[in-house]
Amino acid sequence: MSDQHADRPTAPPTGPVDFTVDLTGHEMTRRAHVMAALGDDWDPVAAMRGEEEAYDLLYSGLDEEQQRLYDTLVTAGVLPRRGGGRAAA
Repeated sequence: MSDQHADRPTAPPTGPVDFTVDLTGHEMTRRAHVMAALGDDWDPVAAMRGEEEAYDLLYSGLDEEQQRLYDTLVTAGVLPRRGGGRAAA
């Protein structure tokens, strides 16, 4: 007598299934592509200095209302204090 259910697929699991993906290799490839795109002449210190200068410009020359809002955001801890206590350095 043959098994009538031998060709039926098994039922999928009803509980949690372990699923793991190791992205380590992908991450190393991504980092290599980023460094290649930045090029050999990329200077991270100069880039940070440029960002600081841009922030100083962003918060300079504020009118009275902008300065009040800036001070409120600094007091709330949303923005760091710049320029010796005033936004305009």
